[in-house]
Amino acid sequence: MHAILLALSLAVLAWMLVIGDLVRRHRPAWHWYLIGYPATAFRVMMTWRKVAILNDLAISRRPPRGLLGDLVVKGDPLRPVAPRTSLPRATRMGLTVTVRLHAGQTPATYMKAADALVHAWKVHAVRVTSPKRGLMLLTATATDPLERPGLASAPAELLSALIGVLESGGAWVMNLRLVPHWLIVGATRSGKSTLLARLITQLAQQPVALVGIDCKGGMELGLFADRLSALATCRREAVAVLSALVVDMQDRMDACRSAGVRSIWELPDKLRPDPVVVIVDEIAELYLSDGTRESKAEAEQCSTLLLRLAQLGAALGIHLVVAGQRVGSDLGPGVTALRAQLGGRICHRVNDPATAEMTLGDMNKDAVAVAQSITAQERGVAVCTGPDGGWSRARSHLTPTDEAVATARKHAALTPPLPVIDRALAALEGDVK
Repeated sequence: MHAILLALSLAVLAWMLVIGDLVRRHRPAWHWYLIGYPATAFRVMMTWRKVAILNDLAISRRPPRGLLGDLVVKGDPLRPVAPRTSLPRATRMGLTVTVRLHAGQTPATYMKAADALVHAWKVHAVRVTSPKRGLMLLTATATDPLERPGLASAPAELLSALIGVLESGGAWVMNLRLVPHWLIVGATRSGKSTLLARLITQLAQQPVALVGIDCKGGMELGLFADRLSALATCRREAVAVLSALVVDMQDRMDACRSAGVRSIWELPDKLRPDPVVVIVDEIAELYLSDGTRESKAEAEQCSTLLLRLAQLGAALGIHLVVAGQRVGSDLGPGVTALRAQLGGRICHRVNDPATAEMTLGDMNKDAVAVAQSITAQERGVAVCTGPDGGWSRARSHLTPTDEAVATARKHAALTPPLPVIDRALAALEGDVK
């Protein structure tokens, strides 16, 4: 009889393990709520006091037998008191814990203890934020949501592109109406080109003029030439294109001033010019010079023209997306001035800490360390800023090159003409001849 019961128990246990594994693979959220969350919440409650003491989150309370003033009886140990916490609250793939700070504590101490919390709770990551004075919010993520990201969805909107998935599971959207200019950095094979392909694929379906500047001979952006209103493949052409856009920007200013409005979005539909998105691939090619007078002059022109477009273009429907493998002050003082105007930041894996610092350091110091922790195996993973001023890890959707090229050709009829750029490039070609 006992052998039969033992066999039945083992069979039931095996069946539960098989079912649990199937649920974990095909319904990870169900598995988390049913099995993962209860176990993790128990670990949080059981380990909190010990982790708080070991990582200087607890304070020492004076024993009740203390003498006058701050004197205490020798030999009486001070009793450490851990901060008060709420019960762990389940989220879709993690949990949150609210902590009430002791008087005099700051969020910095909790940020230093984040790694200790990860190991103690056996989770993928712990994010530390302070939503309210005196309170800390610890957000634990059970597993890496970017390892196998699903396809997110977002409502279609002009100048809005669905790029990928955020670490929270939400949609990663680049909305140029909210954040008009972006800086994207990433080393070779980090996913930067894939992100640009995804961005162009999304914008190609909208009535938007796309202007490409690819001074590597057009090897990257030339694939989408059917949908580009203009493409500059060398720095001389880039100067002509950017100069023409500045002229077009002046015309848009005149139109707004005549109509008594402050942006093109307040103009009537018939008078509103098409929005323009300028995509620069490899910013260093515009700023570096070979030492000759002509090369230095072109680099200075590019720097000045890009800065003018960044400063004045948002209200006039001209947007910049600037990408590069690295961005540093050694490219010239114009890079730092331009960076200040590029409110959106995306940092993939980079080869030097200075690029991560240059991209994210002036906005979110703690995001720099996260960006530097991205490994070579995490292609497409990046740290991005949001319109609320915060940051998040995210992963772009993989868009194969042939799919992106096919999309560009399919929507070639939507390509708005930009006569001012066409004339500038034609004049440049005539000068060369």
